[in-house]
Parts: sequence; C-alpha cells; structure tokens
Amino acid sequence: MSLQSLQIEIEKTRSSAITDLQNITSEKIDFFKNKYLSRKGEIALLFEKLKILSVNDKKLAGKFLNELKTEVTSQFDSKLLELNDSSKQEEKLFDYSLPGRISSKGSLHPITQTMMEIKNIFNRMGFSSEYGPEIEDDFHNFSALNFPPDHPARDLQDTFFINQNILLRTHTTSVQIRAMETGKPPIRIIMPGRVFRNEAISARSYCLFHQVDGVYIDKKVSMADLKGTLINFAKQFYGNSIKFKIRPSYFPFTEPSLEMDISCFLCKSKGCRICKQSGWLEILGAGMIHPNVYKNVGLNKNEWNGFAFGMGIERITILRMGIDDIRMLYENDIRMLKQLA
Repeated sequence: MSLQSLQIEIEKTRSSAITDLQNITSEKIDFFKNKYLSRKGEIALLFEKLKILSVNDKKLAGKFLNELKTEVTSQFDSKLLELNDSSKQEEKLFDYSLPGRISSKGSLHPITQTMMEIKNIFNRMGFSSEYGPEIEDDFHNFSALNFPPDHPARDLQDTFFINQNILLRTHTTSVQIRAMETGKPPIRIIMPGRVFRNEAISARSYCLFHQVDGVYIDKKVSMADLKGTLINFAKQFYGNSIKFKIRPSYFPFTEPSLEMDISCFLCKSKGCRICKQSGWLEILGAGMIHPNVYKNVGLNKNEWNGFAFGMGIERITILRMGIDDIRMLYENDIRMLKQLA
C-alpha cells in the first residue's frame, strides 16, 4: 500500500465519521464508538496499515492518522455533551408534580362471575366440579341419555354435527354419562361448561352458551332430596325472600321430570316483559334419573337412585344484570363490561 492510497482511506473515514456524528442520537452512541474509536474500529485498522509503509512514509502517515483520531474523538466528546444537555432539558420539561395516569382494571366476565357463584353454592352442598370434552360422540350426548333415534335434537337443524357420530355437545349432561361409566357411586358432581346448538342468533338465543348440570347418585336418593337441593340453591343464589314453584315437565333422561320457577325479582311478581307478564321465571330443569340411563352405563337400577338437574348460565346472567339482549355478552364491548364490573 502506498502513502497516497492510505491518505485516501483516511479522508473517507474522516468524512464518514463526521456524517455519522451529525446524525448521532443517544441510542447510537455505543454503535459509533465501536465503529470508529474501539480497538477494532476503523481508525485502529488504519494504524495497522502503517506496518507496510516505508520509514519516511510511516512518519507522515502516522501524523495524518493521529490528527484524524484527535479530530473524531474531540467532535464525539462535544456531541456527547450536547446530547446530555438536551436530555436534561427534556427532563426539565416534565412536571413530576402531575398526578399519575389511572390504569384501568380488568374484571371477570359476567358469565364467569355467575358460573363461579353457582359453583361455590353447590361446592358448599358437597358437590365437586367435573369437566368433559366439548366435542362428543353420539353415545354420550344422546344414546346413553335415552334420546330415541328420531328425536328432534338429533336433527341438523338443532345440532352441529362433525360427522355421523361426532358432534359439538348440546349439553354438559354428557359429562354425567362419563362420570357414571368410570366412577362407582355415590356420585355427587356438577358439570359446568360450554355447549353448542344450531339456533338462530337473536336477542334471546345464541349458537353457544354455558350450562351447569348436576347429578347425585346414591342408595336412597329421593325426589325430596332433589327438591331440597334446588330450593336450597335458589334461596342462596336469589335470596331467602324468593318464592318458587315446581311443575311437571319432560326430559328423555329423567323420570319423573320437573322444572323450577322463581318469582320474578325484576318486577316483584307484578308482571313485566322479561317474565312475560306471568310474575314467574323459569330457572332450571331436573328430575330423577331414568332407569334406561342406568342400564346404558352398566349400573343396577334397582340398587342406585339419583337425580339430575341443569340450568343455563346466560339466562341467569341477563336476568340478574338487567340485560335485554344475550348477544351483548359476546360482543366484548368494553363500555358494557365496565358497567357490569
């Protein structure tokens, strides 16, 4: 390498360093030092090239390199002072006496709140919680629960089928069958979770919703035990002043079957749009487990007795919180959720 070519590299490095210094920011300080002023930086690499010059050229080139290093270091130090002064100016512009920003707090979704409260009530009554798959087979969802092959619930208009035998569960009662298959009575469980039905979405219905089903199986379980459990739940959940009535109904997997109504706490039983002017609200369905269900899971119907019940969480939630459109629970509108927090 000749002295002339080294001088050209020195001038290129000087020009590049000055340009970088003009655009330097606090975030680029370390990058600049490593690039130009470190032991392996560009200026240090130029000093290494002195070894291949003649003695006379080496003295002259060394002078040029020292001037370059001094100039770049001096301008770099000046830029550091300038950046420090500007950062101090920015600190002075900030008023530390201003009040802090209030961060918004999250809360449990209304459905989750209702679900947890129901679970806590039944847990205190000795029921444990059990969960099952949301994608079910026909046996656990329908056949074992005494649904006949031509039952309307099996129609495509009512159920989301994946294939002929696999579907999205239409109720959490399917978990009852799994518990009866694998666990020996006595069984006392509740089964919370999501269920799916092929329904038109409207203010009163949705294609998915949540249920809490329950089952109690033992040697001497009677209708009186069922009624006592439901009344105890209603009083704990809705208050001791609530009135209730139990009326006959029909479900394929229970016999006899019943539904429970409570006095409308929104209008104080005077009659309103929510209770359809009747003064009563339906809250759940229940009944004694059908003998065919015991047979389908391999239990002796003469040895065991039991009851089952189920309730929809969304219906209870919109009633308690005064919401008139079930779709609002799934839109995640932060304005509504803040009101219900």
